[in-house]
Amino acid sequence: MHPGNPPQSPIPGVRYLIAVGSGKGGVGKTTVSVNLAIALARLGRRVGLLDADVYGPNVPLMMGTRETPVGHAESIRPIEKFGVRVMSMGFLNPGDKPLIWRGPMLHNIIQQFLRNVSWGELDYLVIDLPPGTGDVALSLIQTAAISGAIVVTTPSDVSLEDARKAVNMFSQVRVPVLGLVENMSYLIVPSTGERIDVFGQGGGKRTAATMGVPFLGELALDPEVRIGGDSGQPIAARAEGDTHSEPFFQLARTVEERCGQAQSAAPRVTVED
Repeated sequence: MHPGNPPQSPIPGVRYLIAVGSGKGGVGKTTVSVNLAIALARLGRRVGLLDADVYGPNVPLMMGTRETPVGHAESIRPIEKFGVRVMSMGFLNPGDKPLIWRGPMLHNIIQQFLRNVSWGELDYLVIDLPPGTGDVALSLIQTAAISGAIVVTTPSDVSLEDARKAVNMFSQVRVPVLGLVENMSYLIVPSTGERIDVFGQGGGKRTAATMGVPFLGELALDPEVRIGGDSGQPIAARAEGDTHSEPFFQLARTVEERCGQAQSAAPRVTVED
């Protein structure tokens, strides 16, 4: 942690704080964040979703809502959709107007979203980080007690090179890496059922093994997932067991298991009188 930063502290009422990051943009990080949050909620968990990608807040579009949050006492009430409590800069700065802010202002808004939103009691708060390893990501993970991080990549060498940087960033700031998710792993041709490895094959699994982090699974390059995100009806909002949504439910169950393992492995702190 850099000198002058406040100490890491938990978010009141939140059991697990999960950061979803990537080394680069365009790998489907927000798609994974949104569908993971909804799948966890569909499994009966109390879930929040914080869109911390302040420069490109796509969560409102994917969740199909443009409501404006309202104040409550000294806090803000999140928007609720698909059983998930949601907060995003996209609610406060809608449309195509760019956000031109420097580091300190970004730090302040992220802290407001963490500490001054009425999240209530949550089992999981999923945080969709901006791509890369910049100010927003570092500000968040250095001031909040992150339970674990998920890194999203594609099988391509270019994406994997940046994913390794993201894994190393989390490791350097002592955030447990829950695992690596390989998105857009393959395409199934609808007419023939043939599998096409558009961006290569097996790169995510090999990288996870090399870096000593769990591999959380492959997610297909599925047109239904893209349509769901663009239309504000995420694929995980479908019933569990649906061919297209099931991979996200499998991911949600794996993440739950990994959170439990990470908590068990965390060192216990003894407080002396």
